[in-house]
Amino acid sequence: MTSRKPDEPLARNSRLRLVRPRALATARRAVTTRRTRPAPRPPEGTPPRAELARQARHVLADAVRIARWAAVERGTGLAARPGSETVPAQERAATALGLTPGQVRAGWDRARLAGLVELHGDTARPGWRLRAWDRDDSAVLRGWVALFDAWSLVHPAPAGVEASAVAEVVEAVPQVLSLLQLSQGPVPVPSLLDLLGQRVEELREERCEVPDAADAPGRDAGSGAPEGLPALLDWALEGLAAVGALTLDPGREGRQATLTPLGNWAVWVKLEQICVAAQSPAGNIEQSAEDMLRGCARLTPGPARDEYRAWLAARTLSSAVSELLAVARGEDALLRGLAFEALRVVGAPAEAEVRAALAEPPLRPYALLWLAEYEGADPDDAQEVLTREEATWLWVDTAAAVADHGESDLLVRHLDSAVQGTVPALLDEVRAVGHPRTVQVLVALAAAHPDPALAKAVRRAAFQVHTGGA
Repeated sequence: MTSRKPDEPLARNSRLRLVRPRALATARRAVTTRRTRPAPRPPEGTPPRAELARQARHVLADAVRIARWAAVERGTGLAARPGSETVPAQERAATALGLTPGQVRAGWDRARLAGLVELHGDTARPGWRLRAWDRDDSAVLRGWVALFDAWSLVHPAPAGVEASAVAEVVEAVPQVLSLLQLSQGPVPVPSLLDLLGQRVEELREERCEVPDAADAPGRDAGSGAPEGLPALLDWALEGLAAVGALTLDPGREGRQATLTPLGNWAVWVKLEQICVAAQSPAGNIEQSAEDMLRGCARLTPGPARDEYRAWLAARTLSSAVSELLAVARGEDALLRGLAFEALRVVGAPAEAEVRAALAEPPLRPYALLWLAEYEGADPDDAQEVLTREEATWLWVDTAAAVADHGESDLLVRHLDSAVQGTVPALLDEVRAVGHPRTVQVLVALAAAHPDPALAKAVRRAAFQVHTGGA
């Protein structure tokens, strides 16, 4: 009987690919008994998607014009604040488009939040949604929903209000939107204020917070609601009106709010996502990010994305992104990969925090792949952005996920996804990359591989890493 020598190159019939979410999915168990249900229909009276897309295009008309102008003026930065050297670019855009500088700044912010443009330093590039804007209603609606999700970034919060009070109101706004959706008509602002105050109190009780006027300046000790809650409600309603989700009109009891057709549809979609999660086998809607990802590990990619969307719909995006990245920083490599899959569903609102993760070595390869795909790279080619060292680190991390959660034959097959041309080269670079799970991965690979000579070489490498030898 013969076996391959450890220094012989592995046979390859095609260009090897780095791990992607597909490779991480090899550690999952496919679910074959998942329940299904008919696709839900929107509430009666909801305009057809083509009409909703037309309304979304109208809301984002200035943002699209500015994005197209910036795409032509590729060296122009528009994300500046007054006093910076790129403010003249805003003035040039205002002159070219017949807008005021303030309208240009507002439209630019909307274009970024809706994924119409992508920033690379001071260079603006058209996003995929901008390229598909005139022909793809789904892309238009996705872009508008991204803006709707980021409403709190569109309109500055009132000055002098605690950041914690602002966060409470942002977290409570979905309840206000649900009331507006159920009312199917205008609701007086005072009624919304009562509901908002009740929801803020509930959130405090869930966190076991007891309001204390002496210890918590800036709060109303009588109601337990943040001081200045009416101003915060006005801010929230004006922010939602600015993105086209609702209208504010005079009424008998003062101002009243009404969802627009777009806003009514968006709230219904998010409620449906929550219902889907509640009826799913995983039922992850109320779980923490870590437990949700563990529940999704056994799902195939399509159903897993549905779970991610439903979980995200029940939370503010900023807190959800932070929670997912916190899980990615943990020790479980499978959850690290799944966290970035969930962040792919988030899209544009996650870009800033994913870019910040580039500074963290364990997250950097995942963040680079996320950003490459976000910027339009084909998923199969995104690995080109990784250095050899980053690619090797990611190979070890994915091997750790497979070793912890997969079958031994999956780990053997994972060997062929390495970028190195020979086993000795792979082992040399794996030893040098310094991944904390290197020894465990090599031991598991040696135990699983059917080739005795190769297994012996891998065990020797594991021993050398363990003892610190060459």
